[in-house]
Amino acid sequence: QVQLVESGGGLVQAGGSLRLSCVASGRNVSRLPTGWFRQAPAKEREFVAGINWSGSLTEYADSVKGRFTISRDNAKNTVYLQMSSLKPEDTAVYYCAARRSGYAYSTSVSVYDYWGQGTQVTVSS
Repeated sequence: QVQLVESGGGLVQAGGSLRLSCVASGRNVSRLPTGWFRQAPAKEREFVAGINWSGSLTEYADSVKGRFTISRDNAKNTVYLQMSSLKPEDTAVYYCAARRSGYAYSTSVSVYDYWGQGTQVTVSS
C-alpha cells in the first residue's frame, strides 16, 4: 500500500508564494506518476499539475501555467508544487495523487490509485 502526505499549505497574501510537498511511503513508491489537484468549496476537484516518474514530463492547467512548477526528488520520494504569484482564486484544498508504476500521469481524477489527505491553501486579497 502507498501512503501520500501533503504539507506546506497555509495562509498567504495575493502575490505571495508557497511550496507544497507530497511525501510517499510504502513499497515501491519512488517514481510513481503523480498529479496535484485542488478542490475549492462547492466546486469539483480539478487538475493542477502532473509529472511523470522521472520528472522529464510535466503538464499544467492553463490557470496555473507560468505561476506553478511541479518537480520531484525520487531519492526523497517527494513531489513538490512551487506556487508563485498566488491569487485569491487559487484558494482550495490541494491534494497529491499517484498512480501505480507503469502508467502515465493523467489530468483525470478518476484514474489515480492513491490520494493524500489534502492541505489547505488560502490566498487573501
